[in-house]
Amino acid sequence: MNIRILFTSLLLAAPLARAEEGFTDLFNGKDLAGWTRVNGNGEFKIEGKDIVGFGENVKSNTFLRTDKTYKDFDFRFEMKFDDLTGNSGMMFRGLQKEGKDGRVHGYQCEHDNGKARAWTAGLYDEARRGWLEPKKGDKDTEADKKAQADFTKQGQEITKWTEWNEVRIVCKGKHIQIWLNGKERVDYEDEGKEFTPEGFFALQVHSGKSCKVRWRNIRIKEL
Repeated sequence: MNIRILFTSLLLAAPLARAEEGFTDLFNGKDLAGWTRVNGNGEFKIEGKDIVGFGENVKSNTFLRTDKTYKDFDFRFEMKFDDLTGNSGMMFRGLQKEGKDGRVHGYQCEHDNGKARAWTAGLYDEARRGWLEPKKGDKDTEADKKAQADFTKQGQEITKWTEWNEVRIVCKGKHIQIWLNGKERVDYEDEGKEFTPEGFFALQVHSGKSCKVRWRNIRIKEL
């Protein structure tokens, strides 16, 4: 390789190296130390460097949550469905109600298995307000419906249904942003009374007949 080609290669690689500077892995690649399974009868296991969430006839949403909580951060991971039979998600700044095995609730980055809707990397408020972005409620306006249609169209274009998807979540105070495969999906300012400044991360196995999803390269840079 001549010097010019080598220098060009180093320049191209440098931004990627800087982008990862200061990040800490949340999964050690060996065991689930620092994580706890809560709610439901879904299961989690390790396959190579992946965490796999799975289950059949899952009676209620099940979560593998971090024992530690986080405030402001740049959080990145990759996810893929082994098949498209079950829904999933990644909780962030998650909360858990008091009592034995209290219900997990709070912000969730959607992992959508449906090509018709394609809302992966949408912002859902688990067990609280429902869909925040795209906004969806009992009485959607025409503007809401258009936003949902646009969100679906983008999701259909950028979601990798049988491959790994790169997800990035950045939280700074009330400002929440989510990217899927390099494209921004969510830019949301939470002015609601439910605003949550700190909480845990949690992988979800959604209730239903079947679910099998996996995650890898789970890492965070606290801001």
